[in-house]
Amino acid sequence: MKTLPRVLIVEDEPAIAELIAVNLRHNGFQPIWAMDGETAQRELDDVMPDVILLDWMLPGESGLTLARKWRASSRLKVIPILMLTARGDEPDRVAGLDAGADDYIVKPFSTKELLARIRAVLRRRAPEQAGGAVRLGDLVLDADTHRVSYQNQLLKIGPTEFKLLQYMMSHSERVHSRGQLLDRVWGDHVFIEERTVDVHVKRLRESLGEASNMVETVRGAGYRVTNAPLTPAQLKSA
Repeated sequence: MKTLPRVLIVEDEPAIAELIAVNLRHNGFQPIWAMDGETAQRELDDVMPDVILLDWMLPGESGLTLARKWRASSRLKVIPILMLTARGDEPDRVAGLDAGADDYIVKPFSTKELLARIRAVLRRRAPEQAGGAVRLGDLVLDADTHRVSYQNQLLKIGPTEFKLLQYMMSHSERVHSRGQLLDRVWGDHVFIEERTVDVHVKRLRESLGEASNMVETVRGAGYRVTNAPLTPAQLKSA
């Protein structure tokens, strides 16, 4: 018997949580409701969901704090997080993405949009799921063990950044536009802005540390991963 995808709803307003849960059940999902971070953590300790719908404003720890905490967990970092919030300004969207959210949904939202975004994050969890290792100089990504290392040192990389790096390393030296990366890494039915790519590239570079300059910005075109990064002088003149 096929198991229904589990969706953890972390929302302190019962009416909103129930509306989401009813629509999820009617569309082939198994919703679990937690009204705060403490309850959500107990659910996560019990059974891992497939997706987390996380409200920004919660009693106790905020959704932003919880997203950061769960992204720092080796066990929970692979679970897609969709941030639900009434805060729709660009700085708030960027803050949500920087905290570890994979997508950002502004209240009020339509049920159809919510369901589409949930399906999108489930589809794009591994659109480039070729197994085995990809090596580019001293940078190695192993899709089977979900590990990245540089000069034999393991790096801590989030799930979306891992998929982004996997795709770009598998197509190294090519320039990829933001739109192409959204299609290939996130999926071709997403509703997020191209600005999202910039946020995740920034996070990827931070995670790569000394290897960060292997991810190049090609002005007016997009990004590429290269084994021959530009020198500081070249970067300055680029």
